[in-house]
Amino acid sequence: MLLVDDLLLSPGRGLLFVVKEIAKAAQAELLDDEAIRQELRELYMRLETGRIEEQEFEQREGLLIRRLEAIERMRQGSDRR
Repeated sequence: MLLVDDLLLSPGRGLLFVVKEIAKAAQAELLDDEAIRQELRELYMRLETGRIEEQEFEQREGLLIRRLEAIERMRQGSDRR
């Protein structure tokens, strides 16, 4: 009977494994802040070269910093589990 149970449950277990792996990959990508840091560096460069106005810089910088802070809060939350 155990062999039949194993055979019947194996597709479900395989699907569960795939779903867990996808969730782990999505979380790792969500917590990757390098793209945001690169965008922030480019924003600073555009300000220094005069390609962006101070007001627009401040708005976009604030948005990027809030995104970085949100990632940091998520990382701290996942470390507590």
